[in-house]
Amino acid sequence: MNNTQTTAAPVATLERPLDREELDRIHAWWRAANYLSVGQIYLMDNPLLREPLRPEHIKPRLLGHWGTTPGINFIYAHLNRAIMRRDLDMMYVIGPGHGGPAAVAAAWLEGTYSEVYPNVSQDAEGMKRLFTQFSFPGGIPSHVAPETPGSIHEGGELGYSLSHAYGAAFDNPDLIVAAIVGDGEAETGPLATSWHCNKFLDPCRDGAVLPILHLNGYKIASPTILARITPTELDELLRGYGYTPYLVEGSDPAQMHQDFAAALDRCLDEIALIQRRARAEGTTERPRWPMIVLRSPKGWTGPAEVDGLKVEGFWRAHQVPFSNARGDAHHRAVLEHWMRSYRPEELFDDSGAPVAAIRDLHPAGERRMSANPHTNPDGPLSRDLRMPDFRDYAVPVTAPGTGAVESTRLLGTFLRDVMRDNMRDFRVLAPDENNSNRLTAILEATARTWMARIEPYDEGLAVDGRLMEILSEHTCQGWLEGYLLTGRHGFFSCYEAFIHIVDSMVNQHAKWLKTTNGIEWRHPIPSLNYLLTSHVWRQDHNGFSHQDPGFIDHVVNKKADVIRVYLPPDANTLLSVADHCLRSRQYINVIVAGKQPELQYLHMQDAIVHCTKGIGIWEWASTDGNSEPDVVLGCAGDVPTMEVLAAAELLRGFFPDLRVRVVNVVDLMRLQDQREHPHGLPDRDFDALFTTDKPIIFNYHGYPWLIHRLTYRRTNHDNLHVRGYLEEGTTTTPFDMCVLNRIDRFHLAIDVIDRVPRLWPVAGHHREWLHNKLIEHRQYVRTHGEDMPEIRDWQWSGIPGPATAVANAPLTEPV
Repeated sequence: MNNTQTTAAPVATLERPLDREELDRIHAWWRAANYLSVGQIYLMDNPLLREPLRPEHIKPRLLGHWGTTPGINFIYAHLNRAIMRRDLDMMYVIGPGHGGPAAVAAAWLEGTYSEVYPNVSQDAEGMKRLFTQFSFPGGIPSHVAPETPGSIHEGGELGYSLSHAYGAAFDNPDLIVAAIVGDGEAETGPLATSWHCNKFLDPCRDGAVLPILHLNGYKIASPTILARITPTELDELLRGYGYTPYLVEGSDPAQMHQDFAAALDRCLDEIALIQRRARAEGTTERPRWPMIVLRSPKGWTGPAEVDGLKVEGFWRAHQVPFSNARGDAHHRAVLEHWMRSYRPEELFDDSGAPVAAIRDLHPAGERRMSANPHTNPDGPLSRDLRMPDFRDYAVPVTAPGTGAVESTRLLGTFLRDVMRDNMRDFRVLAPDENNSNRLTAILEATARTWMARIEPYDEGLAVDGRLMEILSEHTCQGWLEGYLLTGRHGFFSCYEAFIHIVDSMVNQHAKWLKTTNGIEWRHPIPSLNYLLTSHVWRQDHNGFSHQDPGFIDHVVNKKADVIRVYLPPDANTLLSVADHCLRSRQYINVIVAGKQPELQYLHMQDAIVHCTKGIGIWEWASTDGNSEPDVVLGCAGDVPTMEVLAAAELLRGFFPDLRVRVVNVVDLMRLQDQREHPHGLPDRDFDALFTTDKPIIFNYHGYPWLIHRLTYRRTNHDNLHVRGYLEEGTTTTPFDMCVLNRIDRFHLAIDVIDRVPRLWPVAGHHREWLHNKLIEHRQYVRTHGEDMPEIRDWQWSGIPGPATAVANAPLTEPV
């Protein structure tokens, strides 16, 4: 088998770019990194093997992944050579998630690790701490985690290395991102889609991504697909994605070093040529970017066999190749022989520091990949956005509860101008839904990013566009995470039901934020901002499949110090919330707002006050004056708010002396106890709003049990009755969706009657009228296919609803 194979652009196997001295130095660095990696997995003492291994030198619990690590170390050594030779600004993304030993070893050899963790010094004692802390209580994880200098890619999950890498490269014209893709990772759906990221990378404005597909043949216990298809089939697949692949394969280190160095040089030459043609010559057609396929044995340089079973080049090398080195003398002897095969006495001096030949085989300062400033952005690499004044976009509100404005369309004009003012560090992303979500105005400032073919009749596509749309929520999320983690800002709009596709990615990003909050040397990054629209209460035309408000529940499960959830009820509150979120850092902000025409409630100044508080009494909708209410009507979400107001108006007409208090919630986490969330209300403030003993009917956008979960410690929780989404949905009218889930005005008014004892003797006719209206509604929508005019045209009038006489009147249509 040839060591290097491609169809159109071969690297000659006789090409030898490394002289003898350079080859020996790279190989020595690789040996040192491998030695440190094995030591991290197995040892807690005797780090330099200055004495024979004893049981107490070995960790009692062996955790880690060896199989992918030597290949990552190999790649890292060669990237360092290229950075030094070409003075490159380069960072890495390691897709094989548990390649943590490799990244930690490289950072320690480069000195960065000791700079950010001075107790892990470059000597024998520091090496001992380096080994002991790995996958150890009170130490560091086994994957490429936030604690690892140079990392932006959380290794706890597979599938996102390429999208993160491209996100980092956007608007970073001098940056090259080396993205190592594991062959197990390559089997995931998100990774398969993200090969198409090259259709969105502008060689003039953006940096470059060098994908390195690392084929070591096996996952945990079975072969990988791309390692088992023919070289021709693999080559055709990658060329079909638009890459020029260079295949480097084998197991002989000397030949592999030469071949990989040649392939890497060829790729970097092609990247430089592509960028020069685009930047100096104005070439606009989509280039065919180079990539490398590295095929090497799993667990390369490890034991070939243990206990008569194949290890190197097989799945047994995936994690810990043999697990009883502490208790089994034979295993311990295998481990010692394995580690001594790297000849540590040649790699580390008497103090335990790397010898000069290894210590100097890396770039200096910020050119080190483990110290690249893009991986821990601050200052010029992470500037605050220049923000227009959101007040300038306000909707005039002549009377609360009137008008018909598409709130997200107004937000689109605001985002348009945010884009115009930040054309180098702000991106808007959507999975083919930007226009559907009424954010069309953004296209007045920028086109959609598009490097594929453009037809004469296409609209809004351009190579230099900044609106990024691909029908893959995973890819949008990955791009945005990579963009944010390298210091820039973004905004992601999505249909509410389908944002669940990125649930697990949100998990990892939330964990990254939580962890970095506790790492002193990590700088805060811009927040991850979502707009969830086309939401559950206005997906009546699509039906049950498009109705799911549960992303809020998912996000609220994350640590309180990194998540925020906002439910602005109208356009002005949406503008205020969006401005706040875009200015923030180190949060996941979830904004839920409808895109359909809806009533407007608050003047801009009132909206600012209300959003600043996050929760408040709407005096204009309440009838309790300065007295204690008989009932509190709470609401969170645009449609639930409208239905609460309509119910309050009905109750005014039914019971003029009923004291009703309307409380609206914008910041959902205000409901939680302040001991549980930084935005939580103190008990005294909560009780002042909701009382300590009066019934509360709370109309909520999502699943009702979340409100109970947030408020279970409150004094008046037993009197809290929540209405929300009950998994009742279909293709129907907007109001019928509310009725099916019992968040509508009629059910709410019935709830109030049933919860206020003094109404029971006098409310019989009113209750009957409300039930009749529900029947009338059902018959009307099934006859006419739309909601009753009194529902469609309802606005807040401040005038009492139907009086007692009206309540006893006949229905408008026989049923």
